[in-house]
Formats: sequence, structure tokens, C-alpha cells
Amino acid sequence: MDWRERLPVVRGRLLKDEPLGPFTWFRVGGPADVIFLPEDEDDLAAFLKELDPAVPVIPLGVGSNTLVRDGGVEGVVIRLGKAFAKVEPRGGAKIFAGAAALDAMVAREAAKAGIAGLEFLRGVPGSIGGACVMNAGCYGAETKDVLVEAYAVTRAGERVSFSNAEMGFSYRKSARAAQGELIFTGALFEGRPDDPAAVTARMEEITARREASQPIREKTGGSTFKNPPGHSSWKLVDEAGWRGKPYGGAMFSPLHANFLINTGEARAADLEGLGEAVRADVKAKTGIELEWEIKRIGRPAG
Repeated sequence: MDWRERLPVVRGRLLKDEPLGPFTWFRVGGPADVIFLPEDEDDLAAFLKELDPAVPVIPLGVGSNTLVRDGGVEGVVIRLGKAFAKVEPRGGAKIFAGAAALDAMVAREAAKAGIAGLEFLRGVPGSIGGACVMNAGCYGAETKDVLVEAYAVTRAGERVSFSNAEMGFSYRKSARAAQGELIFTGALFEGRPDDPAAVTARMEEITARREASQPIREKTGGSTFKNPPGHSSWKLVDEAGWRGKPYGGAMFSPLHANFLINTGEARAADLEGLGEAVRADVKAKTGIELEWEIKRIGRPAG
């Protein structure tokens, strides 16, 4: 019997063979065996507790930093919705955000509450769950600078929390999240008190810088490669001659050479193929190995 015929009963939604392209910023990718849209944290925990442990589970966030391959994704893809998108100031300079809350929204709510230090989130294209997984950051600040505690549900359906130190943050990575056994549900942050107008002004400056230097209106996944120690990825891609050079329906943006974009009708294979071609070329020319920052999931097309 197909494991999908024995799924736990849920209050949320279970979708079978649902294309994942519409769930990602690249707008490409094959179907998930199953997508689970939990009603709330209780629904998520109960589902994970009862699900066959042999079935893979993959959290998807808002799909801003993810490339889904053309053959689709094996197992259950979990996409958190409205119940996980709350943002609430918690007194002092603390603010809670659900994992599905957009980073930009958290920055705006922090500014309204007169909390400084989270302005950088305005420039991060993603959600809080992804920020916890990747130690997301930009313009000199990272998630690890402001996170107090992260909350998650384990693959076995147990609710857990982790302090900043327990998350094991490093550049674009959390050692705790790298174990692949967690679905983050929210996080508590702490900044410092400041005048809301001053915080908003700094946030607007970040927005203006981002709009001037990044192709934010394109089908893109944000920064494609991590910056190697002592180098800028965009510069390496540019100097290797790949800025604005078409590759099927894919291209590295003429505006920012570390942003991979779907120029219209790309397949995931075009996007990943271009990234791999650039990695090989940069390695051959400089000896430097570029590491993907974009998460690639699923099966290649059959």
C-alpha cells in the first residue's frame, strides 16, 4: 500500500502531487508527494508524531532561498501558514515572531515598537523559520546577533526550545538546524530601545540600498553562493564573465552578479546547471570553490 494512503488525520490540509513551483520565488520545480499545511502547532505536532518515521519531512518556508528540482520532492513538504505568522512585542526590547512571519514584517513591527537592532531583517528575503535555519543576515548583522530563543517541533512531534548558544550559529548556518530533525515554529528576539522614527529611517535606508542593488522584482532566490573567506561571490562570478549571460532560461542578474534569476521559462535544471557551470569556471580560473547558499531539494527530472 502507498504510504500516502496511511497518513495521519489532520485539521489542516494535505495535498498530493501538488506542484511546488507556485510555492517558491523561482517559480520552478516538480510536485511534492504530499504537502501538509498544518492548522496550528498542535496539528503539526500530532501529525509528526503519528507519521511513519521512514517518510522524509522537508520544511519549505516561503520558498525564497530554495530551488526545487524538476522531478519533485519525495515525502512530506511542510508549509506553515497564518497561525505561524504572528508577531508580538513582549516588553522591554523583546519581540516574538512565528516561523512563517516574513523577516521584513518583523523588522517593521520592531520599528513600530521602538526596538532597534532588527532593521537588517528588512533586507532579508524570507521568513523567520529560514532565518533560524540559515542564520540569515545582511549589511553587517545576522540572526545570531538578536535571537534569544528558538522554538521548534521535532520529527517525533515533541516541542522543544533552544537558546542562542544551543543553536550553534555560524556563517549562514545553524549546527542545530543542520541535523534536519526540526520544524521551527517561532523565535524570540531582543534588540535595544530606540525612537521608532529613528529605527524606521534606518530600515528605509536598507530598503533603498536593496532596491538599488538587487533584482528584487525578478524570479530569484536571493544570494546564490556564500561569500568565500576574504572574497565576494558576486565579484568572482562577475570576473569570470557570467554577469547577464543567458543559460537556457536562467541568468546571473546584470544588477547583482550573485543573484540567479529565472528570466521567464527556466526549468530548475537550467538554474542549477548554470550555478554548477559558474562554480566549475570560477574554480578553474581562481582555485576558489563557491558554495551554494540556495538550498536545492528534490529529484532531477526523470
